[in-house]
Amino acid sequence: MEQIALPLKAGKGPSRITIGAANAHVAQALSDPTNWPFRTAVLSGPPRSGKSLFARWFAESGAGDAIDDAQLLEEDALFHRWNRAQEAGTPLLIIGGEPPWDIDLADLKSRLGGSLQLEIGLPDDEMARELLLSLAEERGLPLRSDAADYLIPRAGRSQAELEQLVATIDRLSLERKAPPNLGIWRSALEAVHGPEEPRLI
Repeated sequence: MEQIALPLKAGKGPSRITIGAANAHVAQALSDPTNWPFRTAVLSGPPRSGKSLFARWFAESGAGDAIDDAQLLEEDALFHRWNRAQEAGTPLLIIGGEPPWDIDLADLKSRLGGSLQLEIGLPDDEMARELLLSLAEERGLPLRSDAADYLIPRAGRSQAELEQLVATIDRLSLERKAPPNLGIWRSALEAVHGPEEPRLI
């Protein structure tokens, strides 16, 4: 397990990318774009899975250009950006949404379809644990390994759910004016997943 520090001078949000089973192949591919088909990679994945963080890391590190939320752009405009990158010989990382991504413009569809396809998956237990602790550290929330031991077997497995869980623990800790403890962990789990969540048993 490792983390990639984002080379950002300032700004809100996470400053690191937690690397694990769900995204190690993405980090490896982005570290060397020289052999990408069409010098282009298309990255997709679940919400809050780190797609935008990878785009920022790729662009800020000087490896190439990145287009975030590309599925929201007009297809003609996106095709123009792709052509400009081809003319300049610049590697291009295109961030899409959750697959499948339907494209109507035939030329764009064929170019992106022939590009390197990357997809971030859901974290396994080891990665989920590191992600939970990293999210807590970013917030200045004192969660120790025993908190992760309790929470991970009972938490949802998506990046978005883990982020919501940490935010809820932080909120409850502030509201109760108490450091995170077992009672707050349980309340946060129930707030995120509901009192009937089977993983609470």
